[in-house]
Amino acid sequence: MTAHLYILTGASRGMGLAMAEQLLQSDNTLLCISRRRNDALAEHAQARGVKLLQWQADLADGASVAQRLRDWLAQQNPAELASVTLINNAGVIARISPLGHADPADLANALRVGLEAPMQLCAAFIGATDHWGLARKVLNISSGLGRRAMASQSAYCAAKAGMDHFSRCLALDEALKPQGARVCSLAPGVIDTDMQVQLRGAPGQDFPDRGNFQQLKDLGMLSSPQDAAAKVLAYLNRPDFGSNPVADVRDPA
Repeated sequence: MTAHLYILTGASRGMGLAMAEQLLQSDNTLLCISRRRNDALAEHAQARGVKLLQWQADLADGASVAQRLRDWLAQQNPAELASVTLINNAGVIARISPLGHADPADLANALRVGLEAPMQLCAAFIGATDHWGLARKVLNISSGLGRRAMASQSAYCAAKAGMDHFSRCLALDEALKPQGARVCSLAPGVIDTDMQVQLRGAPGQDFPDRGNFQQLKDLGMLSSPQDAAAKVLAYLNRPDFGSNPVADVRDPA
């Protein structure tokens, strides 16, 4: 079969939306999981005759979303598919402030969406597809901040560092199987998204790196969501995808 199934979180805006639009350019089936539905994306899929499903779900309750995904995958026919891929893209940043000023509920939400939910979705995806006998990939969208500490970004840095490390663990699990999934936690570069707007707009006394982010914008050093999405999907399609479980789109082929 030539049909490919993609499951993508955080697809309603930014790079996630750009990835969804680009995945709809081919004969794929795309399941998007986001807090809100994107009507323009639905119209785009309908115009192209491509199968699109959109689940409105809050990944702060990752356990219920993961169970729904596991149940849905159990109803699919792998004989109709060439491959299946999970892309964990959704993420949020807590209020930008030193950790001592953080709200506990805000921290919990950021870690649930950014770390707990991706782990739960990976568990559901791997468990439901283990016997499918076809190519499987897990792409976790990480960040340079998972590999470099930054003041006033404790929750985001911790979530991305955790994503990198659980991806390493999952890759080791899958390497023990005859047809294990290929796994990569990928940094997509610096992108001009709503998150960047939040970082540039943070009070200087709370965020000492604000000037650096403003400079990236002023010097035109930010990738557009569309360009970043194209680079991420190109990396996903590389023959060596998964050979390094923690990577960057700028890594040489």
